[in-house]
Amino acid sequence: MSLLSLAANLPAASPDAAPQEWVMLTLVWIALPLLAGFSVALWPRLGRYLALFIALLSLSYGVGQWLQPLPQTLQLLDNFGVLLQIDDLSVQFIWLNSLVLAAVVIYCWPSSKRAFFYTQMIILHGSINAVFICADFISLYVALEVIGIAAFLLIAYPRSNRAIWVSLRYLFVSNTAMLFYLVGVILVYQAHGSFAFSGLLGAPVEATALIFLGLLTKAGVFISGLWLPLTYAEADPPVSAMLSGVVGKAGVFPLVRCALMVEEVAPILLSLSLGTVLLGVTYAILEQDARRLLAVSSISQVGFVLVAPAAAGFYALSHGLAKAALFLAAGNLPSRDLVKLRSQPLSPQLWSVLALGSLSISGFPLLSGFGAKAMTLKQLSGWAEIAMTVAAVGTAIAFAKFLFLPVQWGRADPQTQPQTQPQTQPQTETPAAPAQLQPGFWGAMVVLIGGLFAANGLHLELYTVNDLTKALVIIAGGWLAYGLVFRHLQVALPRVVEEFENLIGVMSLVLVGLFWLAIQQNLGPVL
Repeated sequence: MSLLSLAANLPAASPDAAPQEWVMLTLVWIALPLLAGFSVALWPRLGRYLALFIALLSLSYGVGQWLQPLPQTLQLLDNFGVLLQIDDLSVQFIWLNSLVLAAVVIYCWPSSKRAFFYTQMIILHGSINAVFICADFISLYVALEVIGIAAFLLIAYPRSNRAIWVSLRYLFVSNTAMLFYLVGVILVYQAHGSFAFSGLLGAPVEATALIFLGLLTKAGVFISGLWLPLTYAEADPPVSAMLSGVVGKAGVFPLVRCALMVEEVAPILLSLSLGTVLLGVTYAILEQDARRLLAVSSISQVGFVLVAPAAAGFYALSHGLAKAALFLAAGNLPSRDLVKLRSQPLSPQLWSVLALGSLSISGFPLLSGFGAKAMTLKQLSGWAEIAMTVAAVGTAIAFAKFLFLPVQWGRADPQTQPQTQPQTQPQTETPAAPAQLQPGFWGAMVVLIGGLFAANGLHLELYTVNDLTKALVIIAGGWLAYGLVFRHLQVALPRVVEEFENLIGVMSLVLVGLFWLAIQQNLGPVL
């Protein structure tokens, strides 16, 4: 059956049901990345071109939908509650997915990445897009499983022993989490005869707990997310940029959508988000490995996304762009050890990328991170606002480690200076300079850093005296605390929770906590 005939026979879902043109366009948009990904196997030379084309196509689709009346829904199987929905939340996640893929492809353009790499990138991108328009649990399950397989293959792409071990670890934990999720989905269908997200209300408590466990683990939330930092830190930089910038958001998105649809879900996410933010910030402040710092900070930033569902789309967009830029820049550092980096001046160009990404995540004005943090804090009140403000100061402390690295201003590269000392005289040791940045790096930064400046224009109404003052005080307080206390503080936090043999046990503890939270919110069937 053709896509056109399929679109013509689909039933309307709701008063927001989409016109047939949108239905056809959306079905083509979902199917095309899969077709393009497998086509790379037939025409390997077209891999990077097709990947870039798919990224630009997704960006065009997202911009087009932003200009249309939203939300729009499409019910695929009305008897089972299988449906698609696109709204303002979906659009901002789609923008993020397309921009990060475009940046990664441009970054890898001069490299010798094989067709297999671009195939998996395209399939990963298409599957993530599917998550961002899913409004039912079974379609979401299929998309998340494809994402897990594609991410596993990309992590293993270097084929080193370390990469293979990390990828197998990722696959095992991801599949275990999705097994819990699938059992919960079956319980929801058993209760309502539907897979729709709204079925959480009135479904058995264990259904909510199991579904949330799967999604929280995939997203990297709270202690169940401590399996991800090793993956993000050890993967190839372009893959880390995709994983932290976009793939983790595939677990976040359905949680946010459920919170917006079922109000009883929001308090559960609020409690978990606060714990996630404080846990991630604590690890990031004390971390001395540059790539692990970025990895553990991703846990805290996921908490920022979840804590205020109304601001989640914009915060996810801002964080994903900044974190992708930072992971690509960190891959060009001469060392991962921040202690060593303090004695090795960086080139101004590389430092400027680290600075802009760090400033955005810290909430500095003129970058979209400012608006994202201001919008998030406006949604909170009381003790939640206080806790998140403290976490924002902690974020500024953590990223001050990049901002205050030494820079080699106006000096020639030590590797290019002529040797003037006789070989018989003792020579002072010169810090190794970073490798010359490839042209693809700057193209990727134009996309990512340019995206941070462009997205800043979406919410100029947040530039009030009160919000600007609060943001600058938070950042100044973080920098001051870093300079006075944390710059020389070295405390190694235990990583026992991250060890492979403990990961499933941690998931079980989180499951018990979710049971309790679900019972407290009366999410079970009404008796």
